[in-house]
Amino acid sequence: MIKENNVWKIHITNALSSKRIIELIDEYPSLKLITCSKSLYDRIPQKYLEALEQLDIEVKIEYNPGVKPKFSNEFIDKVIELKKEGLSPREISQNLDITTKQVYYILEKYSDIKLKGHKRKYSDKLKEEVRQLKNEGLSVKDISNQTNIPVRTIYYILNNK
Repeated sequence: MIKENNVWKIHITNALSSKRIIELIDEYPSLKLITCSKSLYDRIPQKYLEALEQLDIEVKIEYNPGVKPKFSNEFIDKVIELKKEGLSPREISQNLDITTKQVYYILEKYSDIKLKGHKRKYSDKLKEEVRQLKNEGLSVKDISNQTNIPVRTIYYILNNK
């Protein structure tokens, strides 16, 4: 671990524990100020705040938004081109070393490609068949055996028209 002797202020995004406080003090011997979000500050035990105060280390609330990634036009074009070539967002993310979420963001914001929504496990035709079998007087258990759909899902299909 490289020790940063001249760092006196850091921003944390994870909860403080006694172990983490010791690591921070070891890593940043000149530490005087720790900043964090309000939600994180509210979760820091009072005894930790008091211990840090005794060490002349102040803990303050400071909103520090993450840096939004900026993608070049060439990079955006590459993502769109790969999608048009038939690659899935996951494959694109692996090829370009970005997250799948970033791939979806680029495709939704910068292209006219419509991404498919949630794929249904059971088709509308099969759901209608389930309803028809119920109308014919079959029990839910018999419908489940005949269609190979779980009983619970049969009830869901029948109750949500």
